[in-house]
Amino acid sequence: MSRKKQVPNRVDELLDELIGENPQPEDILGESGLLKQLSKRLVERALAGELTHHLHQSSVDERSHGPRNSRNGYSKKTVQTEQGEMDLSIPRDRCSEFEPVLVPKGQRRIAGLDEKIIALYARGMTTRDIRGSQLVELYGANISEGLISDVTNSVMEEVKDWRSRPLDEVYPIVYLDALYVNIKVNGQVSKRAVYVALAVTVEGNKELLGLWIGAAEREGAKFWLSVLTDLKNRGAQDILIACCDGLKGFPQAIESVYPDTQVQVCIVHLIRNSLRHVPWKESRAVAADLKPIYQAATLEESEAALDAFANKWDQTYPGISQIWIRHWDNIAPLFKYPMAIRKVIYTTNAIESLNRSLRKVIKTKAVFPNEESVYKLMFLAMRNISKRWTRPILNWKAALSHFAILFPTRFNY
Repeated sequence: MSRKKQVPNRVDELLDELIGENPQPEDILGESGLLKQLSKRLVERALAGELTHHLHQSSVDERSHGPRNSRNGYSKKTVQTEQGEMDLSIPRDRCSEFEPVLVPKGQRRIAGLDEKIIALYARGMTTRDIRGSQLVELYGANISEGLISDVTNSVMEEVKDWRSRPLDEVYPIVYLDALYVNIKVNGQVSKRAVYVALAVTVEGNKELLGLWIGAAEREGAKFWLSVLTDLKNRGAQDILIACCDGLKGFPQAIESVYPDTQVQVCIVHLIRNSLRHVPWKESRAVAADLKPIYQAATLEESEAALDAFANKWDQTYPGISQIWIRHWDNIAPLFKYPMAIRKVIYTTNAIESLNRSLRKVIKTKAVFPNEESVYKLMFLAMRNISKRWTRPILNWKAALSHFAILFPTRFNY
């Protein structure tokens, strides 16, 4: 069967006529390029259409008893766009009733530029870098740093709403961890812990529950207590498993708010603490002998592996086995699950991956001027990061069936 010959439409013909046979980049994207000229014409045509609609509505409005409205020339206005500065002719009406929607009165930026500013800021760029390296060089838009700050500050209401939003009633897994930033407090730079709670929902999707900034320079179980209380006040009535580091008093803080929650200490943190005082030459051997403890098939095998480790290393490093024994009550529940599910809960890799992504963004900020600036940047960064969370975590369906068996009265999804 012969294929039907495709006939070019009128738009294609017009574009071919405008671009020509051998277009140069500067002819299309330059300061006086075709793209900018077309954008200017399109905006001005749209504004003219808005005024036509407004005048038509005025003429049929029975409530209007004043003089008949009509066009009244144009006013000049310079706006910032993705193609740089653009001089527009804004149509006017005689009664001064016309309020443009596309370019409202007082607005000096076409919609789209604000989104680009926020996107650049969310990737950790400073206001100076956004203005100099991006907006001026790429778009030719000469915008002040103060205006860029105003644009990014426009998300603060969204941040407040997000931090106080209602939560799900039950979360199967919640990871709790903290990272550190420098904030200027009363004229002095102070290192503060930013507390992060990352959950796995019933559907197996990751959800950042919130961000909190502590008043002290060190992560503390007391502040974690207030974080957990906030989660409960916002509707999270039950957490099946809470994964946390080995911070002293942390399990007790969790159990005081969620008494039925199974606290699982992060194995990765225990390994790091175990190797903290081991010389580099022996660290590999010590790490290898720790592996049978947390990779054992059963709890009995794990306990035997811990005894074997203590017999071998206690004379040289007596503190290592004591670290594991001290946290054993929060390690043993791990062996209730098959190996595939243990990988989900025995480490805080999920939240550490989030923290690594956040650190890449905040590392450009040596010092934050206030707490609001921390919330603003980390919220925008997190919003970008969460776009990659498109699938449930691995082996989630198998995990759900085990949760239903282990927690029959609390989990019936």
